[in-house]
Amino acid sequence: MSQASTEASSDKVTVNYYDEEGTIPIDQAGLFLTAIEISLDVDADRDGVVEKNNPKKASWTWGPEGQGAILLVNCDRDTPWLPKEDCSDEKVYSKEDLKDMSQMILRTKGPDRLPIGYEMVLYISMSDSDKVGVFYVENPFFGQRYIHILGRKKLYHGVKYTGGSAELLFFVEGLRFPDEGFSGLVSIHVSLLEYMAEEIPLTPIFTDTVTFRIAPWIMTPNILPPVSVFVCCMKDNYLFLKEVKNLVEKTNCELKVCFQYINRGDRWIQDEIEFGYIEAPHKGFPVVLDSPRDGMLRDYPMKQLLGPDFGYVTREPLSEYVTSLDSFGNLEVSPPVTVNGKTYPLGRILIGSSFPLSGGRRMTKVVRDFLHAQQVQAPVELYSDWLTVGHVDEFMTFVPIPGTKQFRLLMASTSACYKLFREKQKEGHGESIMFKGLGGMTSKRITINKILSNESLVQENLYFQPVPRPTSPIPVQQLAQGGLGLGGMTSKRITINKILSNESLVQENLYFQRCLDWNRDILKKELGLTEQDIIDLPALFKMDEKRQARAFFPNMVNMIVLNKDLGIPKPFGPHVEEVCCLETHVRALLEPLGLVCTFIDDISAYHKFLGEVHCGTNVRRKPFTFKWWHMVP
Repeated sequence: MSQASTEASSDKVTVNYYDEEGTIPIDQAGLFLTAIEISLDVDADRDGVVEKNNPKKASWTWGPEGQGAILLVNCDRDTPWLPKEDCSDEKVYSKEDLKDMSQMILRTKGPDRLPIGYEMVLYISMSDSDKVGVFYVENPFFGQRYIHILGRKKLYHGVKYTGGSAELLFFVEGLRFPDEGFSGLVSIHVSLLEYMAEEIPLTPIFTDTVTFRIAPWIMTPNILPPVSVFVCCMKDNYLFLKEVKNLVEKTNCELKVCFQYINRGDRWIQDEIEFGYIEAPHKGFPVVLDSPRDGMLRDYPMKQLLGPDFGYVTREPLSEYVTSLDSFGNLEVSPPVTVNGKTYPLGRILIGSSFPLSGGRRMTKVVRDFLHAQQVQAPVELYSDWLTVGHVDEFMTFVPIPGTKQFRLLMASTSACYKLFREKQKEGHGESIMFKGLGGMTSKRITINKILSNESLVQENLYFQPVPRPTSPIPVQQLAQGGLGLGGMTSKRITINKILSNESLVQENLYFQRCLDWNRDILKKELGLTEQDIIDLPALFKMDEKRQARAFFPNMVNMIVLNKDLGIPKPFGPHVEEVCCLETHVRALLEPLGLVCTFIDDISAYHKFLGEVHCGTNVRRKPFTFKWWHMVP
């Protein structure tokens, strides 16, 4: 049949039967034919429009010439009164919700009605039933109502055949991200079924299939432009907030403050969440990944971030013990890189882990499995368990080179610090003091006059005064294990000479440098970097009672990156000619690249609790312009 029939049984084939010698038929039979066009269609060529009967719609291939439709997990919340994401129920409350879904059209052409004994069915497999949902518009001309026809416990739906040339529009939503045991591919089928006899199942005589890939969750590296900076308001970080606000005002992005009634004493907003996004040809939106850490900020992403075109996803371990390595200061992503001819146009995810064979802390399997299953940012495991907190952001970060597509990897380096201090010692600055002027009153006689004349202390307490008290007690998370203590020399006069002559400190930092070098080698190999791509920032660490590392002075690599502007922890290093030599050294390394260094005092609000600027802030960035489906994993 070359075209669809206009009427049922409108075409006929006559069959004549002859005996062996005869020329005249001894019997005759008629075969009545009805031709019906059936096509289940999606946007298989990824141009945002549902085309007709694409020959590659049932398969999915990567690359710029690839074919196959894309589906978003409907993980935002377009309806304010719903408690969870839109995909958590089987209802559609608004047309905004439909815009998050991919369209699927069933096109039919044929007679006014199907011949008796035939029907059409739309269906999915049992294995896909918890991964995809399908909605259909009922009564499109009399108050549209969107009914849920496939997904969860609904495996099939009888489709009404309307006759003539018809198009039935369906809306398809993703329910689950790719994960361990789920590649992200789902298929939907339509079949024409034929009735044979009573008590015999209907038999499919034609089936058309479409395949979707659920869009992966994608992280955004430091080289992408910032949209919003997030920071918690605490009782002790007024001056820190002020400095971050000044930095953000220079960068054309907005500052979002998480107030105390929301954060409940938890300042580590970097550890609680990681911002990313999802994208299909027709739409994309940001999605926050909630860590299994579950501090006092645990309700923040669901209650404050989830909303219209802002999605939410989390992975909770069922049996594994959650450690500090499950906080998302231990989750970073590189800029785009090429490694041995293999291109990673969206960069590679970096997570900290334990030393091979050490049996130490490691990020929970459910989170690692989730990150690997996204496929587009192939994760790399680094060695971070040598640190007390154990996060990769304690020894590395990436910065863009303004005006180019290039970047630099910044790494903490104890050898760079000792080298700098020895140079200053040779120049005659061995008695230069570290932590000079810290708090303005260190090791001095504190009098009423000094308290009243300390302007920063006055401003802090003016800020604390109007904060409303909660109506009922709120338990506050223990944020640190006793504070750092600045290498055991808090109340002493710490000079370059004393640091260089402290043999135990020297030996400890030789060991820590070996840990850093181990990671350096991994990063060079897995990201295709050379020594010219890496800049060493001076750092010192002190060994704790478990023989793990804590920053001796504020760790400058733990910075916030906002385009060319860097918010760097103020190191309070030795003063040479009234200027911190550590700050001078870092400026000399970074400012020739076009970067602007702003040093932020975080020592009392973050450093003493084993964190720095990056740990206490978070950044949502613009998505890549590169389309993830154009790459080949």
